[in-house]
Amino acid sequence: MSDHHVYKKVELVGSSKTSIEDAIDNALATASESLKMMDWFEVTETRGHIVDGKVGHYQVSLKVGFRISGS
Repeated sequence: MSDHHVYKKVELVGSSKTSIEDAIDNALATASESLKMMDWFEVTETRGHIVDGKVGHYQVSLKVGFRISGS
């Protein structure tokens, strides 16, 4: 077992018609299908699309940190 950890960060953009939280959940759920050992995330940007004067969908940019195997 290692006494240190090494992480890699990737940037994701999640979207949802429902909420910012759903946009985050969608991004993390999809990323977890191919990225293993995800440990943390930070929201770096929040934006949305407007349709007929209302929110069409939310977009959230995330940086996700995952541990490198063996560290």
